[in-house]
Parts: sequence; structure tokens; C-alpha cells
Amino acid sequence: MCYSLSLQSSIDFHNRNALKIHGDRTILTSSLAKLGFSALPERYRRGRLFLCRERGLGSLRFGGHSTVDLCGIPRHRRRVHCSDARRTPDDRHDAAEVTATAQPDFSEFITSERVKVVAMLALALALCNADRVVMSVAIVPLSLSRGWSKSFSGIVQSSFLWGYLISPIAGGTLVDRYGGKVVMAWGVALWSLATFLTPWAADTSLWALLAARAMVGVAEGVALPCMNNMVARWFPPTERSRAVGIAMAGFQLGNAVGLLLSPILMSQGGIYGPFVIFGLSGFLWMLVWLSATSSAPDRHPQITKSELEYIYQNKQQASTRESRRNNTSVIPPFRRLLSKMPTWAVIVGNSMHSWGFFVLLSWMPIYFNSIYHVNLKQAAWFSAVPWSMMAFTGYIAGFWSDLLIRRGTSITMTRKLMQSIGFIGPGIALIGLTTAKRPLVASAWLSLAVGLKSFSHLGFLINLQEIAPEYSGVLHGMCLTAGTLAAIVGTVGAGFFVELLGSFQGFILLTAILYLLSALFFNIYSTGERVDFDTPA
Repeated sequence: MCYSLSLQSSIDFHNRNALKIHGDRTILTSSLAKLGFSALPERYRRGRLFLCRERGLGSLRFGGHSTVDLCGIPRHRRRVHCSDARRTPDDRHDAAEVTATAQPDFSEFITSERVKVVAMLALALALCNADRVVMSVAIVPLSLSRGWSKSFSGIVQSSFLWGYLISPIAGGTLVDRYGGKVVMAWGVALWSLATFLTPWAADTSLWALLAARAMVGVAEGVALPCMNNMVARWFPPTERSRAVGIAMAGFQLGNAVGLLLSPILMSQGGIYGPFVIFGLSGFLWMLVWLSATSSAPDRHPQITKSELEYIYQNKQQASTRESRRNNTSVIPPFRRLLSKMPTWAVIVGNSMHSWGFFVLLSWMPIYFNSIYHVNLKQAAWFSAVPWSMMAFTGYIAGFWSDLLIRRGTSITMTRKLMQSIGFIGPGIALIGLTTAKRPLVASAWLSLAVGLKSFSHLGFLINLQEIAPEYSGVLHGMCLTAGTLAAIVGTVGAGFFVELLGSFQGFILLTAILYLLSALFFNIYSTGERVDFDTPA
């Protein structure tokens, strides 16, 4: 049976997205089992809905025919997932615009147009990482054939980061202004072209090789801001953690695919084989992206009316508030953004994430080759398995994060929990890595470190959308720039550290300590609430 429900007054649930109802309009039509509540016995479905009674809120009206008093019995609170309700004065100003709809089941979610969009984003991020990780494998034969030292190999690998340092802020600003579809298409086209031309550049001169890799970095700097922008446009708050989990799963699978396929392609087509294959794949992706997606749900020709209503009704309050407050100019308010500690929490989180990510991505094949004396294919295999684990745990983390929020855990607590697992876990696992005597054990420790690291995506990464939705693109760009500086220091520093002190393990221990300190900083200063950047700190 379906009911049309309306309230005489307003309530707001702590998790902000399960049910938000205002006024006496009919705003929700659904079977009771899909309201986000625990299923009730059939005899209750026809006349009663158990909610904790709030002062000033007395009844529910079913279809305009019968009014039912809200239950105030404490033991009945367990009958609903989101029973912890409270009134919020600010909601009165938005009462005319706020609506909510039933949560779709898994089959509806997985076949929706918005999931197709995030699947394309996941493929783009997979190509993004495959194009950057191929040099981590190619650097081994290149160093041997050209006599490069470990410190110089670190400089060559960091050339990607020189370009990555330039583009995120500008790219984030472009994303906020023009949307994720167009900017992502241009980004993929440019980095695919630069990857395709890398063999020619390497045979021309060292400077041409460095310039080609830097161009890959420039173009890839827009990828994550575009992903964040598209997720914010296409997904309501209740599904964003899962969407980010799917997209970042593709991001990590790109590492695994790049590390596993590169040695095979090199054995068949020479050192430069994977550069050509991955470059051409990017152009194929771009053609599908431009023809099959749109920058916003209301511009998509194949989206159903019910899905469009679901997306916008669940986003309407945030969109209304944002439109009133979003006076984003061409020049973002950098000083005001940097004046708030939650901004620094996500910057520090992203910086440590990038340090660990690029150090592990760039140096693990060399680490396994040098410490355990395995060949290139074996080194790539031991390095690739952990990134496959990260893709799996990333989706699990996204599902768990959404579940916590739907069940009433505050967004702030959820983000801090995810970030703690994502940084403290790798810190401990990397300490274990330094004690491993066999490559299989080392790969297991590395898998644990990288797998737990994926939880941080549901910490600092999604937190960007929450503290500054109107500036999420440029703030993400600022975070990526800071993270790239940290990655350059880590990638180049690892080479010099090993060359001067002769110890890979020492640098891994340093990375573990930095993970633990960054987790502490994020837990002290982060928040899941929107930050007011209109007033000085």
C-alpha cells in the first residue's frame, strides 16, 4: 500500500538526508518499507508510523484522510533507523522548497543513469592512474639502459608532479565555472596525447621526456576536481560516499592494471608499448564520454522522470541555500578559505595522502627489485596486488560511510572515523612492512596499508563538498597543489634518502610517523558541517 504523507510542522533528522519535511504539503509518496525505516508488521502499515514525538510536532496525516498521533514511547525508537529528530530554526526559511523521496533499492541504484556517469568517471580515473604508473615500471629498464642513479630516477619520476603542481587550482576554478563534463574531456584528451607522444619524446632528448611527463601531470590535475563536481551534481548526499567509492575504486584499479599490464606490453612491444596503448585508450574513452553523458541530470536525454525527481528532491534544500549564498566570482576568496582550520584539516589530509600515494606508487617496484631481488614482472605483481585491494575496500568504505550517516551518526563523526582508519591503519601497516623478510609477506603488509588507506577518501576527500560546496572545485585544487608539493618532496626525497643513508626502511618509517600525525591533526580540526567563509576567522 502507498501513502501520501504530510506534516503539520517541520522536523529535521540528524543525518540530514533520510527525511526532511516542511509545511502541510503532500511531499512523499512511497510504500512504507522504502521510507528508510525498519519494516513494520502489516497490521501497523495501514494506520500507524512510529516516530519519536517532538515538541510542537503532533501528528502525521495519511493521504489527507486520517491523522495519526506521533508515538512518544521510548521503546518504539528502535523501530526507525532515523528516529533522532530535532527542530532546526533555520529550516523555516527554506520550508517552501524542501522535499524528500524514498531511498531506491540496490537494483534501482545500480541501473540508474547516475551510476553510469560515475562508472565513466571510474574508467577515466583508471586511465589517469595507468598513464602515471607506467613510468614506475618503465623507470627500471630505462635506468639500467641509461645509467641513471636512484636520485636521478626520482627526479625523472617526479617530472609528472611538476605539471600536476600547476593545474589543480586553475582546473578547479574552471570546473566550478564550466562543469565537470567539458573540463574532464579536455583533460583526458591532453594527458592521452602526452602519454602517446612519450616514446617520441624519450628518443628525442631527456628534456622532451620530462616535458611530456609534465604535460601528463598538467592535464591530470583536473581529474579529481571534475569527479567531485560531477558527483555533487548527480548524487544526493545519501549516495555520495558510495559514488566516491565507485569512482576511487576505478582510480586504484588503474594502478593495478598499469602495474600488471605494463611489463606484459613491454615484453611484446618494447619499453614504450604501454604508453601507446594507454594513450589510445584515452581517446576512445573521450568519444564515449562526450556522447553518453551530460554535465547535469536535467540535461541528460535518457534519464527517467523518477530518477530526476529523486536526485533533485533530495538535493533541493542544499541547492536552495547554495544559490542564495553562492556569489562565486572569477577570483575565489583564497584568504577567507585559508582562514578556517577545517580547510587546513583537508589540506593536511590531502598532503599526507599524496605523499604516501606517490611514494608507494613510484618506489615499490624498485623497492621489491632492490630489497628482495625479484625480477621486473614479479616486482610489478607484488606492487599491483595492494592497489586491487584498495579498489575493493574503497567501495566497502563508501557503503559503510553512507550506512552510518543514514542510521544517525553525525557527518563529522563519520568523516573522522573514516580518516582515522585511512591514516592510522597504513601507519601501523608500514611499520610492519619494514620488518618483512620475504616479498610475499611484504606484499601482504603493503596490501593492508593501501587497502586501509582507501578509507581516507571518505574522510578528507568527500569533506571538501561538505565544508565548502560552493568552492569545492577550487578548494580541491588548493588541496591537490599542496598534496603535489608533498608528493614531490616525498618522491624525490626517497631517492636521495636511500642514496645517502642506504635505507629504504628508514624512509618508510618516516612515512608511517607522518600518517599518524596527520590523523591526529584531522581529528582535532575537521568538521562535517558547512563552514561560513563569509565572515573572517
